[in-house]
Amino acid sequence: SETRSLPLGVRKIISTGLSFRSEPSKRSAAVLRLHRHTMRTALFCCAGVLVALSSAGGASAAVSPAALRPGQGPIVRSAASRKPSLLKDVTGQNLRLRGGAEQRLYHFGSGKADGSRHMLVSLGNKGANLAEMSNLGVNVPPGFTLTTSVCDEYNSQGKTMPANLMTEVLASIKNIETQMGQTFGTADKPLLLAVRSGAAVSMPGMMDTVLNIGLNDQVVAGLASSTSDRFAYDSYRRLLAMFGEVVLGLEAGAFEAQMDLVREEVGVDDDSMLTGEDMKVIVGRFKEIYSQNGVSLPEDPKVQLEMAITKVFDSWDNARSVEYRNIHDITSTTGTAVNVQAMVFGNLGSTSGTGVLFSRNPSTGENHLYGEFLLDAQGEDVVAGVRTPSPIALLEKTMPEVYKELLANVEKLEAHFGDMQDVEFTIQDQKLFLLQCRSGKRTGQAAVRIAVEMFKEGAMTKDVAITKVQGQHLDQLLHPQFANEEAYSERVVGRGLPASPGAAVGQIVFTSAEAQMIRAQGGAAILVRGDTSPEDVGGMHASEGILTQRGGMTSHAAVVARGWGKTCVVGCMEMQVDDVSKTFTLGGKTFKSGDWISLNGNSGDVIDGKEPLSPPILAGDLGTFMGWVDEKRRLQVYANADTPEDAAEARRNGATGIGLVRTEHMFYSSEERLTAVRKMIMADTCEQRSEALEKLLPYQRADFEGIFRAMDGCHVTIRLLDPPLHEFLPSGNMEDVCAMIASEHSISSEAVLDKLNRLSEVNPMLGFRGCRLGVVFPEISAMQARGIFEAALSAKAKGWVSVPNIMVPLVGCVKEFETQAKVIRDTAAKVFAEKGDSIDFKVGALVEIPRACLIAGQIAKTADFFSFGTNDLTQMTFGFSRDDMGTFLPTYLAQGILQKDPFQQLDTEGVGELIKMTVDRARAVNPDVTFGVSGEHGGDPSSIKFFDSIGIDYVSCSAFRVPIARLAAAKAAVEAK
Repeated sequence: SETRSLPLGVRKIISTGLSFRSEPSKRSAAVLRLHRHTMRTALFCCAGVLVALSSAGGASAAVSPAALRPGQGPIVRSAASRKPSLLKDVTGQNLRLRGGAEQRLYHFGSGKADGSRHMLVSLGNKGANLAEMSNLGVNVPPGFTLTTSVCDEYNSQGKTMPANLMTEVLASIKNIETQMGQTFGTADKPLLLAVRSGAAVSMPGMMDTVLNIGLNDQVVAGLASSTSDRFAYDSYRRLLAMFGEVVLGLEAGAFEAQMDLVREEVGVDDDSMLTGEDMKVIVGRFKEIYSQNGVSLPEDPKVQLEMAITKVFDSWDNARSVEYRNIHDITSTTGTAVNVQAMVFGNLGSTSGTGVLFSRNPSTGENHLYGEFLLDAQGEDVVAGVRTPSPIALLEKTMPEVYKELLANVEKLEAHFGDMQDVEFTIQDQKLFLLQCRSGKRTGQAAVRIAVEMFKEGAMTKDVAITKVQGQHLDQLLHPQFANEEAYSERVVGRGLPASPGAAVGQIVFTSAEAQMIRAQGGAAILVRGDTSPEDVGGMHASEGILTQRGGMTSHAAVVARGWGKTCVVGCMEMQVDDVSKTFTLGGKTFKSGDWISLNGNSGDVIDGKEPLSPPILAGDLGTFMGWVDEKRRLQVYANADTPEDAAEARRNGATGIGLVRTEHMFYSSEERLTAVRKMIMADTCEQRSEALEKLLPYQRADFEGIFRAMDGCHVTIRLLDPPLHEFLPSGNMEDVCAMIASEHSISSEAVLDKLNRLSEVNPMLGFRGCRLGVVFPEISAMQARGIFEAALSAKAKGWVSVPNIMVPLVGCVKEFETQAKVIRDTAAKVFAEKGDSIDFKVGALVEIPRACLIAGQIAKTADFFSFGTNDLTQMTFGFSRDDMGTFLPTYLAQGILQKDPFQQLDTEGVGELIKMTVDRARAVNPDVTFGVSGEHGGDPSSIKFFDSIGIDYVSCSAFRVPIARLAAAKAAVEAK
């Protein structure tokens, strides 16, 4: 009774686990399902289930809902015991139960750490990996991580710091001071701190960071006396700019403008050429910006630290973070961890530097270090694109010993984590520090190559390799490339760095709003910027490609574009961007908003105008990888196809059958066919209708034969006529429509109007359509069945193997299906007798109405298969109109009434339960019956995982999504092991 406030899915798993008290293997399986929720609440529920299941002598135990707030261990109250208990969760970490306080800070550094990489939920991706690197002996600046639970507590308390948190923080800083030999807040050997975000799922650049915390006028003077004016005041101006922008909300452009002005005044192009005196001038001007806005930098470093931590917590809910999570479907985390870490400095001079690298090329997947570095700089300089960095290979010549150590560390990290690594590092006076590592974002080409090569190297199994490639990676590889790169050579106006491969063609835009508007209108945009920032994330996602004037291969634009598979060219230094006039100049030509350009992300070419594209090819590493996918998956993947051309494309993409042929689509392909359909609609007698159907029969027969030929030997599932008849009528005002039809069929307009009035319906989608047409006019179903069987026999005579499955749509009553099945089977008997030959075929029901789910056992007595039309089944289960729900869906999603659009991702709790019920009831009556899915959900990876779990035999999706569905099916099989 105490679990009522928990989510339904969690409650179901708990109740399932409790029902298997005496069956350890099933009990463990239930607990494992709970673990897979990967939410902190679920993890602690798991501990509660273990306590409940292990209670001796029938003692009752329940998990208190009050204790199940994300980030806190469950308080377990047992009739048998009231003593405090300490368990280990599924990650091996201690869980304090029955009132024990959860640990809020986890330390790392000096070759040891409190946490590990298995604590992603608590420590976030960055904190967990910092702990793991420390445990591996990698030189990491010491620090500590505030858990995601603290962020959740902060948010739940109205954006206020949890009690005594800062006391714990300041006590933990003492540990950092001891390891660094420095003191926070003093002028003598001052310790400066970095405060960085770190969610469980990596969100590069989306949340906030504040560096150089601890400086004020007194501390900077002391720092300068022990180092140099240039270093000290460079660090100070960085704190002023970052604290002002991130914490106090000042306009970043104001600081950038003053930097530009000072560079212009002293006649230098690069920040590294500014002197200590120049830096002091900049500090003074930055302080003037503060003063003009009525704010000031807190003099107390402890206040700076608390304000920075608070702002990083707040950044979890900033606009770009929310948009990024929406784009990437990140819903299972409750907040960000905060990492407080000692600053190490790459801006101490020519013996110091900073950089970002990948253990393998994130664009191509080649096995070599790929990255960039800057001397005399801090880390933000590399990713922000304000200076163009040097390739990482040059570091071997500049600092050979440091490079050798860096290479060894990167190899160790890739081997340990079993994946390509993205590493940030700083060199302070020839001493190497690693600031963070994570699995690197990569393009589709790189993802497949890395998976294949790491398997061949023995670094991962096929199962693991399959999990490393995402559906979006395949989506990228299935996009076209330029048809002929030589053909456009004379129209190349410039060249930048090829940051993310592929080909992009679109209209120039200069703002995110413009890109999103063009995308909403069905167009294609190329976002052009001087350099991008996290604020541009929405426009980058909406664009086909990104082009920037500044930045390197690890700049913000490059990293984000590669993660999304967007074509990207950066560092096109010859280009001059004018954001005010919304123009840019390149190759002697000025381009404006709306002009068309093309980008080659493989070469960096910027091309004037539209360039033709060519389709992709499934070969090479991709062919090898997809072979593994097919080896591992259980689910068959079919395609939706209405023409022989569609079927051939589906076969090329790896479809093993056709799950939906919409016969009505065949009628739209020519005016002659539509005229024949309208004649059938206007018929008043069976003879008139049969005459019209005789004209349609040859069209149907030819189309079916073409599909059977393309799918030689594969199942082809054909849906009989489904839509309301009004969809075949011409559009326009009633008078013109009547006149047109009257002219076509040599009848009066009045007769046409009378017929249309008789066919008129208030709600056509629930009216005279689907099997209801066949029940009232059985000659329609008979004509279509004849076309199918005659085509199949014709194909057989020519040497092709036809396997037709005929599907009766919109079944809601047993008698509806039985009536239509009899028409089909009787027609088959007639055709086989006429032709003196036969083929095997199946007759099945298309389940779109909830009532069909309830009576599935009765339908299964005469049905050979069931196919779920999940679009209509979702519509009828929810009572939502697909065409009208846009008026309230955004509100439902924002308020959490719905987690996802149920027409894009299957509602497993409602619609999914109906599907599972159908499978169970039908198989109980007819064990040989098969099941498929032919709605849009057949191409959605998360829905496919559900279909695999309940024993569906195949899913069907659009031809271009077949490879993605194959991968999703393989992942489902691998994860189910």
